Amino acid sequence: MGYDLTKPSDPDLAPGEARCPGPSMQDIMDADGDNPPAPMRTEQYAFLGDNDIGFDRYISEDFARREIDHMWNRTWQWACREEHIPAPGNRHVYDVGRYSILVVRGDDQKIRAFVNSCPHRGMQFATEGSSSAKRPHIRCPFHGMTFHLDGSLKEIPCRWDFPHLNEDNFGLTEVQCDTWGGFVFINMDDDAPPLMDYLEIIPEHFKQWPMDDRYVALHTQKVLPANWKMAMEAFLEAYHVLETHSQAIYNAADANAQYDIFGKNVSRFMHAVGVPSPHLKQPVSQAKLFEKLGRDPADLPEGASARAVHAEMLRAEYGEAFNVNLSDVSTSEMMDSIEYFLFPNMFFFPGINIRLCYRFRPIDVDTCLHEILVLQPLPENGERPAPAAPIRLEIGDSYTNVPGFALAEILDQDTDNLAMQRDGAKASKKGAQSLGNYQEARIRQLQMTLDEYLTA
Repeated sequence: MGYDLTKPSDPDLAPGEARCPGPSMQDIMDADGDNPPAPMRTEQYAFLGDNDIGFDRYISEDFARREIDHMWNRTWQWACREEHIPAPGNRHVYDVGRYSILVVRGDDQKIRAFVNSCPHRGMQFATEGSSSAKRPHIRCPFHGMTFHLDGSLKEIPCRWDFPHLNEDNFGLTEVQCDTWGGFVFINMDDDAPPLMDYLEIIPEHFKQWPMDDRYVALHTQKVLPANWKMAMEAFLEAYHVLETHSQAIYNAADANAQYDIFGKNVSRFMHAVGVPSPHLKQPVSQAKLFEKLGRDPADLPEGASARAVHAEMLRAEYGEAFNVNLSDVSTSEMMDSIEYFLFPNMFFFPGINIRLCYRFRPIDVDTCLHEILVLQPLPENGERPAPAAPIRLEIGDSYTNVPGFALAEILDQDTDNLAMQRDGAKASKKGAQSLGNYQEARIRQLQMTLDEYLTA
């Protein structure tokens, strides 16, 4: 303890080489001594430059239109979970910008995705959030044009009036659809690369953490008062913990987080919990740390590590609550914030205490929808509960309105920043943001990948 984090880095270091004093994330896992899986032992950072990034990306309506026209219709995005459409005839609508996609499970169990627009007069077949009850076909609610679950034509009312339409020229427009980890992905670009290529290292890393062995235990949807990228970038770094989540510095190794850039689509951070922040000036006792983790210091054995004992308690508590065996799960997997990002808008957390998935979608240039899924391990009997229904929160609503949501206070602190950040960007005379070389590298990678789509 007692590190001076206000001093400039060593001038002899190349850009991007500086790291926070104190134990690294790898050092913390070494100290745990319980062999976290190989993907967590990898480190892959690259210096991506240090030029400012203009605020027009977040506040310009023209820029937002370019994203809709050139990026959102060319990237893989998860539309739903497979359990949202478990049986033939179940359907789910996914909207982003002006685009709307209807995902349907067919009689052959195959999952297909179609443009959610009737080829007759353009009527949507369903709206996002509408009932996904089983239907034997896809029927337009305007005139009754009806299609089989594979998108082929079934029936045209008053067929005599449409001699020019037939099964060959009047079917639904299908878009690319694939699955990974229990998620259903769509891509509106017929020439897009296969999903498994787009996922880069994620399938290999997540062999350790099969996401299809989980189910949706909680689902929130909150409208945020900021551009989708501005809101999302708050979750790409732990640099803000010191100020925004100051109550957490006793048990959050914020500046020691590890940042990895695996490719143009995938990045990661690993942020230790149960380790004091290097910003603290005085040492923190294990008893104090145990208390900050929500435990009774009297339950901490003499000389024991608060982090280790807390992890062991979590194994027992979650193991009983979820009806799973967690005895072989490492301390870091049990406790830490392990967050993989997939361009353009998806986050996957494979841990147990922090077992989330996020996505962010634009509503307009100044607002977005942030969705959180809590993905809980399936019980050992293999029975899959029905996915939780979404709980909708508007801009002024607190996450504390969601029953039993342990992260409500943290998320409220994150989202309370956004309106001021949005308005500050609009007021800025400088007109740009200046990023840290290491802790905010994932933001820069996101913007670089976005540029590839907008300039292609």
